[in-house]
Amino acid sequence: MIITQRWHLIAESTAGILLAASAFGHAQTVNMPASKSGYAPVNGLKMYYEFHGTGQPLILIHGGLGATEMFDEIMPSLAKNRQVIAVDLQGQGRTADIDRAMSFDALADDIAGVASYLGIEKADVMGYSFGGTVALRAAIRHPALIRKLLIVSAPCRRDGWFPEILSAMAQMGPATADPMKQTPMYQLYARIAPRPEDWPVLLSKLGDLSRKEYDWSKDVAAIEAPTLLVFGDADAVRTADAVQFFESLGGGQRDGGWDRTGVSNARLAILPGTTHYSILSSPMLLANVTAFLDSVEARLK
Repeated sequence: MIITQRWHLIAESTAGILLAASAFGHAQTVNMPASKSGYAPVNGLKMYYEFHGTGQPLILIHGGLGATEMFDEIMPSLAKNRQVIAVDLQGQGRTADIDRAMSFDALADDIAGVASYLGIEKADVMGYSFGGTVALRAAIRHPALIRKLLIVSAPCRRDGWFPEILSAMAQMGPATADPMKQTPMYQLYARIAPRPEDWPVLLSKLGDLSRKEYDWSKDVAAIEAPTLLVFGDADAVRTADAVQFFESLGGGQRDGGWDRTGVSNARLAILPGTTHYSILSSPMLLANVTAFLDSVEARLK
């Protein structure tokens, strides 16, 4: 019983910071039909993408061990008046893995590559958790691509995660492959992955990546795109680090003033009663995201 509970904790906590538990159930349902889908030849990958709606492009980047299905609950609302492009990252969802180590830089370059392949010169980019880190790295490496940046539940430095989350992440690897086959994220992977037998390889690569240190606080200061950061008040990311991230973007450094001259291009939303695992299903997330995307106030510096 103790062993079972231990593996359950590892599976839930380790994958939880990569993939929202709230998305597990959605993965078992029929998702919103895409108006177009395909595979982009990018950096040696055949990277899966799908389109929903029309209008200003919005690229969605899922959490680790996830796929486009993670956004099923909010996809219809996001696609009402914009063109949503959801992608599956290297070795995840419908995108087969290749003989390449997984790195945030490479994954960010893949996002830019998909945009280029699809003829998208500028887009809003939104990432959740692991995908939020990819989105941040894309904004740093490919600033010309980003119109507005939206990061949900992802810090700008590795130590922004709570210690227990970092500990759980560090345990991810081939040894967790079989225990995690009892989880909904594996069930999704087994259903849609081109090569389900690559599951242990994916866990190994994600584990290796999650153990590497990073701190992009200084790079964040150079981001010019209007940026929205969204966290739960009971997130897996430290609230203090969420605030520090916001301040690194230029937010919260002085009084906004009656004329709003002190308001920066960065926005910070801390959603009450919300965890890392429930944030994607929170109506407050959708309200903040759509308001930010539709606003004309948050413009380039």
